[in-house]
Amino acid sequence: MYKSYIKPLLDICLAIIAVLLLLPLFIIILIAIKIESRGPVLFIQNRLGLNGSIFRIFKFRSMVIDQSGYKKTTKVYENDPRITKVGQFLRKTSLDEIPQLFNIIKGEMSFIGPRPPLPYFPKKYEDYTDFEKQRFVVKPGISGLAGIRCREIHDWEVNIPIDVEYVQNYGFIYDLKLFLASLLVFFKPDNVYRRN
Repeated sequence: MYKSYIKPLLDICLAIIAVLLLLPLFIIILIAIKIESRGPVLFIQNRLGLNGSIFRIFKFRSMVIDQSGYKKTTKVYENDPRITKVGQFLRKTSLDEIPQLFNIIKGEMSFIGPRPPLPYFPKKYEDYTDFEKQRFVVKPGISGLAGIRCREIHDWEVNIPIDVEYVQNYGFIYDLKLFLASLLVFFKPDNVYRRN
């Protein structure tokens, strides 16, 4: 009952309430991004979601649009020259993630669940093992067990088994604990970037 009906309903209701409450903050961030650098306010990227389906994730843009003069990489480091000043603040406070509330309202994500990987990184959906594919039987989340337990570790080999552990054990109380823990972890500036 919880997994099929209550969790999706709670997600959508809480996301709508959060959007309404955070609307002034959305407007402030939107203006700050536009003032500092040219380009769209949102960063939109394809990600793997429920059962390996591809959806478009929303984030506030934190990097410059023209990256032609920089080394092409999927990794982002502290003091990365591609990150704007506003982007540095958004990343350290995790405020760049809040547009994903609209992904929740659209039914593509949840507040709590495994983070959605890129369609091609760390590998394509068909290349995941049956064990690893268990992480895709639930909607991806804005926050999750792996992010709370080892936020400083940006290694899919470490995080995927933790994601599967979540899938095998989650329920209302478990999600509630992770949600409350996320509120504490989310706004900590520690361990947001890769260290190597």
